[in-house]
Amino acid sequence: MEFWQRFEAREAAPGPFSASYPAPMPDGRALALPIRDFGDFGVAGLIANQASFPVVRALAGWMAEAARPLGAEVVVGLPSLGQVFAPLVAEALGHPNWVAPGWSRKRWYEGRLSVPVHSITSPAERRLWLDPRIVHRLEGRRVLLVDDVVSTGASALAGLALLRAAGVTPVGLLVAMAQGDRWQAGWPAAIPVRAGFATPILRPAGGGWLPEPGTAPHHLCPSLDPVA
Repeated sequence: MEFWQRFEAREAAPGPFSASYPAPMPDGRALALPIRDFGDFGVAGLIANQASFPVVRALAGWMAEAARPLGAEVVVGLPSLGQVFAPLVAEALGHPNWVAPGWSRKRWYEGRLSVPVHSITSPAERRLWLDPRIVHRLEGRRVLLVDDVVSTGASALAGLALLRAAGVTPVGLLVAMAQGDRWQAGWPAAIPVRAGFATPILRPAGGGWLPEPGTAPHHLCPSLDPVA
C-alpha cells in the first residue's frame, strides 16, 4: 500500500487493523496511515513531506478552518514537517508571510533564541533556532504555532519555549493530526489546541491493532464527526 497519496471512501471497518489505520477525515473520507509499532502500543503515522499535493492541500485547508476562530495574525511553523503546512495555513488565513524557525544556526543567530528539542520520531536531541532578524514579526501579534503532529507533546512544548524566549505566548497550537492523547497531560490548559484530524492510540489485539477507546481527541477537530 502506498500511504498519504489519496483519500479513500470511509468503511465501517471495526478492525483489528494490521499494517494501516483508516483515519477519518472531515469530509467523510479516510486516509490510510501506516501503523508504527512501539511494542505495547501503536500509533498511526503521518509523514507530511511524503504526501501528495492534493492530500497536503486538503489537510492544510481543514487546519486553517479549525484555527480560524483563534484570530491568529502570524503563523510560526515548526521544523521540519510543520513547515509543510504552515505556509499554506498562513496563506489560507490571509497572511502575507509566516515565520520559520530552523535546526541550523546561522552566524548572526543568538543563543537566547534557541531551545533543545526531541520527538517520538527523532529521539536524539537537536536545537531549535529563531532568527533574531524576524522576531519583530511576532511582537504584539496573535501568534499561531503550527506543527504536523502532536504525539508526546515534546516538539510542541519546545516550540512554546522558543516563543517564550522571544517574549510571545501563542493563541494556540494547530496540527494536522492529534496522535492519541499522551500529550495532554503536559500541555498548558491556557493554550488551546486545534487539529485537522485525530487518531487513537492502538493496542495489540487479535493479531493486529485496535483503537483504545477515548484516546482520539476528536473534540479538537471542529469539522470532524466523532468517530472512534
